[in-house]
Amino acid sequence: MSLFRVILAIFCPPLAILDKGCGSVLIVFLLWLCGWVPGIIGALIILNKRK
Repeated sequence: MSLFRVILAIFCPPLAILDKGCGSVLIVFLLWLCGWVPGIIGALIILNKRK
């Protein structure tokens, strides 16, 4: 998890996880629509997962 991705996850969570797959982007986008903080938390959790 790079610093750039963390900063991007704070400002626009769906953009931070574009390379993680369509399902992840959709989930984070829906969380982001529900509220800014849930979107950030979801993006950071997905970014923190090991491959």
